[in-house]
This record gives sequence, structure tokens and C-alpha cells, in this order.
Amino acid sequence: SEELKAEQASAVLLAALCIPSLPSKGDAASTANGSGTSRFDDSVMQEKMARMATLLGFHTRNPTRENLLEEITARGIFEQVPPYLQQLYYLLERDSDPLVLVKTAKPLLDQLSKQIGQESSLAPYVEPLQSVLLLKLLWNLSSAYHSVKISFLKDLTSGLGMTFEQVEKSIVLFTQTHKGLVVRLDHRSGCLRFGDAQLESYTMRSQLTALAQQLDKVCQSLSSDSKAKQEARSKVYESVRASRDADHAKMLERMAWIEQRKEEIERLAQEKVRQEAEKAAAEEAARKAEEERRIQREQKLREQEKQRKIQKEMENLKKQQLLQAMGHNTDSMTPEQIAELDAAKLQREHQEKINKERDEAERKTKEVAKRLDHLVRAVRIEELPLIKAKYEEKTKKDREQYEQEVIEKSKRAKQQWEADKEDKERLSKHNVFDYMQEFEGKVMVGREVRHKMLCEKAEEEAEIEAEKAKMDRARKRKKDEEKRLLAEEEKRQREEEERKAEEEKRKKEEARRERERQEEERRQAESARMARERDEKSKAQASRPGSYIPPSRRGADSAGGPGAGGSRYVPPSRRGQGGASSGGTGRFDDRGSSFGGGRYEGRDRGGPPAAGNSRWR
Repeated sequence: SEELKAEQASAVLLAALCIPSLPSKGDAASTANGSGTSRFDDSVMQEKMARMATLLGFHTRNPTRENLLEEITARGIFEQVPPYLQQLYYLLERDSDPLVLVKTAKPLLDQLSKQIGQESSLAPYVEPLQSVLLLKLLWNLSSAYHSVKISFLKDLTSGLGMTFEQVEKSIVLFTQTHKGLVVRLDHRSGCLRFGDAQLESYTMRSQLTALAQQLDKVCQSLSSDSKAKQEARSKVYESVRASRDADHAKMLERMAWIEQRKEEIERLAQEKVRQEAEKAAAEEAARKAEEERRIQREQKLREQEKQRKIQKEMENLKKQQLLQAMGHNTDSMTPEQIAELDAAKLQREHQEKINKERDEAERKTKEVAKRLDHLVRAVRIEELPLIKAKYEEKTKKDREQYEQEVIEKSKRAKQQWEADKEDKERLSKHNVFDYMQEFEGKVMVGREVRHKMLCEKAEEEAEIEAEKAKMDRARKRKKDEEKRLLAEEEKRQREEEERKAEEEKRKKEEARRERERQEEERRQAESARMARERDEKSKAQASRPGSYIPPSRRGADSAGGPGAGGSRYVPPSRRGQGGASSGGTGRFDDRGSSFGGGRYEGRDRGGPPAAGNSRWR
């Protein structure tokens, strides 16, 4: 549920916030954002944290407070916590005013305490949060103050719900576990002092005094120069002023000669670059043509290899079918062994085997038919006398049996006639025949009644049978209809499955063709990209200027003035004459009194200087 997710997210965030941590001294620039990384200076603490990280499954790095908070933010857990815990997070992680830190955090802690009554899983985080707030408060106070009164600290920590004895105990623990925080409780003066103890030592306090004494000694040594040294220094200054104009003129002449040499070297270098560019463009064009021919050859080879592979697979499949038809086991044969076989030879062997089997079957059939004909003919020849003898014997037995039956039948008929005659005489003696007609009438009446009852019963049974037959026919028609519908449904399902299989096969074929098309387009795009890169490279090399432009004319050419066009070489001694029309200035007009000669300064080649250079006047 959402309440359970919020509770678990709050527990995770509070567990990470309760880790006491301070920014390291090396990350002073990141303390304002509260994103400094914890560093354990104590080797024992480092070893302890490494063991704890191994037990928790952090094999690559220690699970620091900053890493846990970054992971909480990255996994979206921070958005699931209540808003007051988000405000508490911002308060602890961002730089806050120490004067209002506790005042701002107090309502948030009160709300958290209220939630503890309903959600007991957050109860263990209240006291650690108070310690973290106290640590944050001390760190911000140490950043802003050198010392504060104990009463002032009591006022600031009154909203934490801690006694001052607990605050003092926490301060002592903080100074032992956090090396970056230096706090001293001075009960004699009634204040807390922040800062490193080394800065308060006697050596650091007397450093400015020692510096002032040394500077005073330097000033005294500079003001106590002798008069002879001052006169010598004045003579040197006068000689420098006297030779300044001559040195200036020599420097101008040397700079003009250096400028000529530089322009000549640049012109030769530009010509060499142009020739190299033309040569590179020609080589690039040849390489481009060769690359296109190579790509075409590779594409053609790929197509041929593909066709050969398909043809080889079809031949292997045909050979495998022939081998299976000939009775060979192809499962134990490798594709290489199948490829080594001759398809035409296998076809001939298969056809010869089929013809041989057919001829052998026909020969066996003829032999069986011939053998059967001979056997039947011999049996009939041998059984003919036996059949005749058996027929005669049977005829004789039948005649004797018939004569015996006729004699016996005559005897039985005569005996029956005599018995009937005696019965008639006995019945006549008792006048039975006088009552025969009456007896027959009564018997016929009884038979008629019984016949009528049987007729009615037969009609009822006939009706029942007719109804039953009608019901059977209806059931049969229903079953036939159900069978027909079931057959139609099965046929429709088979057709649907066949259609789906055909559609799936068609989609796979289209996907295969699409992949081949994309692969071909990718190869063509890659070839086109390489061709474009070669074209752009050749154009960039070909677009380089082929004619030499002196450095003094390059600014004017780019400005596009009336006299700025052209690539004709102008010596430095003639460049100042067209200045009015071109509006250009010399390369050294903005140098003022700095007459440095660039990388050629200090090299006097003895070349002929150009006189009357107006650029240096």
C-alpha cells in the first residue's frame, strides 16, 4: 500500500540522514552546497569501515552518507517520503543559517515525534537526528564565528530537547570522531572557541611581528646608499638617454629586415603548402576512385558468395534426399562429407537402384505365377481319379440312404393312419363329432377376442415404435448436424491455422528481406558517408589559398577596403604609401615604446635595412 511504501521510504531516508558526517577540509568550495565527501583520517576507523562494507556487500567502495543519499535520490525514494521529511533533508544537506537552524528544525522534529505514536518504526531515528542537527549547528558556527558564549549556545540548542550536559558530552564526542571540527569549551571565560590550536600558538601569533621587523631592515638598507653610488647611477642613466635614439633607429632597421625575412619565409611556406595541397588532392581523388572500385568489387564478391552458398545448400539438400531415398543414414554424415559427394553420380545410382528393384520384383512375380500355375496343374491332374472315385462312392451312399428313408417313411405313414383310425372310432363311439361345431364356434369366438386384443396391442406397439423411430431420426439428424458443424469448425480452424502459418512464414520472409535491405542500405550509407568525408576533405584542402598574402595585408584583405584586394607582394618599405586609400595600419603601430623584435629579437643578420619606413615614425 501507499502508506507502507511511505513508511519504508521515510525509514530509509532517516537512516541515511542520521549518519554523522562533515565536509573535509580539502573540499572548502563544496561546503556551501553540502556535497562534500566524508573521509576518515584514522586508519583504525578506515579498517573498521572496510570490514563493515564487506559484511554489507559493498565490495568496491565504502557506503558513505553521500553515496547513500545519491542512491536514494536516483531510485526515486525521496519523492515517496512526506513533505516535512523532505524539508528536514533540505535543512540538513543545504547550507543554513546557524541562528535559525534549530528553530526551523523544531516543528519538523515535533511532527516526526507525533508520527512515532502511529508508526513505531521511526522511533529510533529521533535522537540521532538531534545529534546530527547539533553537529550541523556547531559546524556552521565554526564557519561563521571564532568564539561564542555558552549562554548563546544554550539559547540556540534549547529547541533540540537536550540538556546542556548532553550537549557538552556530544561536543566532546564530536571533537574526537570528526577531525575537521575543533571546539574548545572554556568555562573560565564562559565561551566556546573554534579553530585549529596551531593557529593560536605563540609562533603563529608572532609571525606578523617578525615580518614587520624584516621589512624595516630592508627599508633602512635601501635608504643608506652612499653618494658615490648615486653619482654612478646618474651617469649610467645619462648614457642611456644619449644612446636611446641611435639604439631606437638600429632596432627599427633590424625589425624591418626581420619582417622581410619573415614574409619571404611565409611566402615560401605558403607555396609549399599549396603544392602539398594539390598533391594531396590528387592522391585523395585517386584513393577515392580506388576505394569506390574496391567497394564495388567487394559488393560483387559478396553477392557471388551468397549465390554460391545458396546453390551449395540446395545441392546438399538434394544429395541428402537422394541418400535417404537410397537407404543411407545422413545423420552421422557432416555437411563437408555430403558436399564432397557427386550429385549426378548419386542420381544415377538412385535410378539404377530403382530400376534394379523394379526388374527384380517383376522377375519374382513371374516366377511365383509360373510356379503356382505348374502346382495347380499338377494337383488337378493327380486329384482327378480321386474325385471320380469319391463321386461314385457318394452317389451309391446317397441312393441307399434314399431307399432306406422312403421305406421308413412309408412305415411311419401306415402306423399313423392306423392310430388315427382307432382314435376316430373311439370318438364316434362317444358322439364327440355331434358337439364339434359348437366347440369350434366357442373356440373361434375366443380366438377372435384374443386376435382383436393382439391387434390393438400391435397397433399400440406400432405407434410407440413409430414415435421412437421418429425420435431416433430426430436425434440422428441432430447428431449429423453437430458432426457437420464440428467438421466445419475443425476445417475452419485448420484453414485459420494454415493461414496463420502462411502469414507467419510470409512475415518472417518479409522480416528477412527487410533485414537484408537495411543491411544493404547501411552498407550504402556507410559508403556514401565515407565518400562525403573524402569529398569534404578534398574540398577543404582544395579551398586553401594558393597565392601568398603578406601578413601586413591580411587584415586589409579581410576588411574588404578599396585598396585591400589582390595577392601581389608589397615590400614593407612601400606599404605605408597606400595607407590613406586603404585605411590600414602597420603591424607594429600599436606597440608604443615596446620595440621587441619577436622571436628574431637579438639576432643581427646584417641584412640591408629599409630606410624611410614611415610605420615607425
